[in-house]
Amino acid sequence: MNKLLKKILVLAGVMMLALSLAAPAFAADAPDTTEPAAQSDTQEGSTIGLKAIAAGIAVGIAAAGGAVGMGLATAKSTESIARQPEAEGKVRTTLMLGLVFIETAIIYALLVVILIIFVL
Repeated sequence: MNKLLKKILVLAGVMMLALSLAAPAFAADAPDTTEPAAQSDTQEGSTIGLKAIAAGIAVGIAAAGGAVGMGLATAKSTESIARQPEAEGKVRTTLMLGLVFIETAIIYALLVVILIIFVL
């Protein structure tokens, strides 16, 4: 129970840190209603800020999930090699293949974020 509470507190701290680092994106000037062109500029600016927040959260979640997955896979493979040293080659091959798939998922998330920023 104590480990679970620690993990929850660490996750809450990381989320608070991420949200506090995203705060400058919300610090936009007040829109000037005298000019219609200025209103479209502020709308464009707010969408850029929202894209930045979405990109940061998406990459953060993908990287955190990938890091946890890689850590668990490495830990379990090390444990497996320690229990059966004769199966080291097969375990290592399977580990490397799994790590490649995890890293590919993270790279796909990065590509989606790049598309969000530049295309949408």
